[in-house]
Amino acid sequence: MNNNNKQPRQGGFVKNVLMWVILAIIVVFGIQFFAGGSNRGAVDKIDYSTLVSDLNDGKLKNITLQPSDSLITVSGEYKTPKTVDNPSSFPLIGPTSQQVSHFQALIVPTDTTINNLQSTAKDKGIKVNVVAASNNGIWLNLLSYLLPMVLMIGFLYLMMGGMGARGGGGGANPMSFGKSKAKQADGKTSKVRFSDVAGSDEEKQELVEVVDFLKNPKKYHDLGARIPAGVLLEGPPGTGKTLLAKAVAGEAGVPFYSISGSDFVEMFVGVGASRVRDLFENAKKTAPSIIFIDEIDAVGRQRGAGLGGGNDEREQTLNQLLVEMDGFQDDGNSVIVIAATNRSDVLDPALLRPGRFDRKVLVGAPDVKGREAVLKVHAKNKPLGKDVDLHSVATQTPGYVGADLENVLNEAALVAARQNKAEINAADIDEGMDRAMAGPAKKDRTQSLREREIVAYHEAGHAIVGLVLENGSTVRKVTIVPRGRIGGYMLALPDEEIMQPTNFHLQDQLASLMGGRLGEEIVFGVATPGASNDIERATKMARAMVTEYGMSKKLGMVSYEGSHEVFIGRDYGQTKTYSEATAVMIDEEVRRILQEAYDRAKKAIAEHRDQHKAIAEALLKYETLDAKQIKSLFETGEMPAEDIEKLENEVPEAKSYEEVLSETNAEMAKKEAETAEPKLEPEASPSDDNNGEKAE
Repeated sequence: MNNNNKQPRQGGFVKNVLMWVILAIIVVFGIQFFAGGSNRGAVDKIDYSTLVSDLNDGKLKNITLQPSDSLITVSGEYKTPKTVDNPSSFPLIGPTSQQVSHFQALIVPTDTTINNLQSTAKDKGIKVNVVAASNNGIWLNLLSYLLPMVLMIGFLYLMMGGMGARGGGGGANPMSFGKSKAKQADGKTSKVRFSDVAGSDEEKQELVEVVDFLKNPKKYHDLGARIPAGVLLEGPPGTGKTLLAKAVAGEAGVPFYSISGSDFVEMFVGVGASRVRDLFENAKKTAPSIIFIDEIDAVGRQRGAGLGGGNDEREQTLNQLLVEMDGFQDDGNSVIVIAATNRSDVLDPALLRPGRFDRKVLVGAPDVKGREAVLKVHAKNKPLGKDVDLHSVATQTPGYVGADLENVLNEAALVAARQNKAEINAADIDEGMDRAMAGPAKKDRTQSLREREIVAYHEAGHAIVGLVLENGSTVRKVTIVPRGRIGGYMLALPDEEIMQPTNFHLQDQLASLMGGRLGEEIVFGVATPGASNDIERATKMARAMVTEYGMSKKLGMVSYEGSHEVFIGRDYGQTKTYSEATAVMIDEEVRRILQEAYDRAKKAIAEHRDQHKAIAEALLKYETLDAKQIKSLFETGEMPAEDIEKLENEVPEAKSYEEVLSETNAEMAKKEAETAEPKLEPEASPSDDNNGEKAE
């Protein structure tokens, strides 16, 4: 394989301003060095008075006169070397002494001066030489004027576009910061379609009108309809907002301009507004077209919400965006703006009014049907085993968005590849879900027997409470295999997806969270930090029940705390809307709800101590239990017979890095040996036999 292909130089000599500066410094010092070439070495530079004195005293051996510009250079040689002090070029080094045999002086070319030198030299018998004027001085003087001008012109050339003209492109031109950085894609060549976006059927339906308007604008104009000038896609990260926007462009077959909100604002004042103007001008030239602004909250946040004063540059950019969006003419050549954000609560109200982003599409986490559709899309290029049920996977992943589901299948594929499998089976999918949720298993982590027992009874406590309570979720899996920062976990999922849980569901979830700590306390009489996450989640849930959901009879149906995320520029310094006495009541109600959940969980575990012990012991032996095994242990106290045989004969699939590397190397060596051509040995002949006999 040839790796010597020449690649385009990035930031080469011509494009690097620093190199120009270094070159200029070298040229200037070089000129000074060579310009003083005739004056370097042991030369004593003297004035006119010293020259006349030395000439009268007969210290000079010879002198040379050379005209240069408006002066005459007088140089020559001493009869006897002279000791002079030379100042150092460096401040830290003092002057140095040296012996010199030559001198140099500059005199004014007057008749009196020249006649005095010549007559004195004649009287002393000193030879006088006259040399013609040198032309180097003229060129050096001219270069000293031209060089700064050339350097300035070259620098301006680079700044005004010379860098881009030499192949760097418009993005390499430093003076192009006012141009838009949007990436343009031709809608006709875009391969993304609505069929590639799964799990968002309602969201796609909202955008079908936009596509239809771009394809058939006359139908809407005849009815006097006004298509939305902007569509705001709002939802948590990973739900497919960007993919939806690309699908709209692909279905409509129009130019698609994509840019991030952070690409507008730079360090220079006015750049953001200039880029907005340039972006919309380009989009209008190719109308009908689509502009997609990802993470618009970076530039569209509320004005005047900055600490210590507003950000004028960002606000200018927002103002220009508001003007451009409100200036569209509904003449059939329309530009539609699609924006995506997960913080619509911080956007400026002027940006959300009708006429700008007048259609808001919530792209949320898909339901079980949508998750199954997303899994099917991402499984198209993955060979799945016959035991893989994507519907079952979808039911076990509530709250997962498209990016999470894609990650699950990708982790499963990596697990299967690590085991050199030809297809992905259900066990790989299960391991992929565990990896995506909690990280890779750490089976080699050293744990004492008592620590493993505490973890087992902790997780068994969660399982018992979830099995006993009426509104609890179905326990799907319990494991004590450590992953990431957790020593184990219990996975409980509802039989049917609940979008709006009641207060009874929330109370049972709180009791299930308390089951882990109680499993430790009842059996061992200790408390460990392993329940910290359970307590944190339970506290947040109980506080939300009191302050947001109005589920406290003592405080009534009053909202004391909003459910929105904190926006510092808007919420900083705001005081609470309730008194200190009310805050005390809120704390008391939260503590009461948690205590009730604790008591319910304690009662459930105390009444089912045998089942609690049976599940914990099975966890210590097998480490991981599924829903069928947990149900059998709870009802009969024993594991299913077929599962016991399977688990005892099961070979652990997890392998170390060294094992995987060794197997891979062995497999590659085997393939090379199979594909290598066998060497043919020459057949024996009578001439090959030393005795002249025919070989058998």
